[in-house]
Amino acid sequence: MNDRMKNEIRDALERFCVRYGSQKKAAAALKDISEGTISTILNGKFEKIGDDMWSRLGSQVLPATAGYSLAETSARSNLFGYFQKMKDDSSMMWITGPAGVGKSTAAREFVFMTPNAFMLTCTQDMLRGDFMQELSNAIGLNNSGLSIRESLYAIIRHLVTLDRPLLIFDEADKLRDNVLMYFITIYNELEDRCGIVFLSTDAIKRRMEIGVSYNKLGYNEFYSRICRRFVPIKPATRQEVIEICRANGIEDRRAVNEVLLEADEAQNDLRRVKRSIVKQKGLKSLSNQD
Repeated sequence: MNDRMKNEIRDALERFCVRYGSQKKAAAALKDISEGTISTILNGKFEKIGDDMWSRLGSQVLPATAGYSLAETSARSNLFGYFQKMKDDSSMMWITGPAGVGKSTAAREFVFMTPNAFMLTCTQDMLRGDFMQELSNAIGLNNSGLSIRESLYAIIRHLVTLDRPLLIFDEADKLRDNVLMYFITIYNELEDRCGIVFLSTDAIKRRMEIGVSYNKLGYNEFYSRICRRFVPIKPATRQEVIEICRANGIEDRRAVNEVLLEADEAQNDLRRVKRSIVKQKGLKSLSNQD
């Protein structure tokens, strides 16, 4: 970890603190990073911070695309447009798309550059208490010691003080029913005061259809709150994969064709595209050294 990288992380941390409004709230939003560590770094006392801490911090405050360039794709453009509209209108939407279409990357990038936008990645093992704790951390609150209900209303009270806040829930289809249905209360309390976006694969459609058709508790109410529709996002096109290659300095026809071949095998999954481009950049670097 050289000085240039440390300074990049320090600058990103400073922006992170500004976005959350204080070092205390920033520390609550970061995993395993104390307020004291933040203060030490912002004061330039780099020698007191070990490389492991620098790496842990960098992974959280640097943009998700650091070291890799993204070209504009229709998926990214549409996602940014939807995020901004939900934020501006304080509305609720569920966006679906295949794995690797770029939903998570676009969400992290939008949150990184947008005040009062927050993101939570959902998991299958989240209980209601886990969910409330993670959401509290995401928006910069320390709700340790509070009950689930107390945490919920502390979150709501905080969000209504912000200017057009936006909550993005990635992989939201993984949430259990009793957690997912919490959003009925959240929506009711924050209607017209906070935007909410859910991201997932298409699998949620079947789950919602079954829940509504069998009149499972809360499903019809929840479906109504997302306007009874899921907004689809399409994978990158062949031309967009070429543009991503160019954005990353891969212009040799043979190298581009290798990336396109791998992309085609994976239905233009952008994770596969990134891995292929990184490989081609490595080969290019080795070739330049010869």
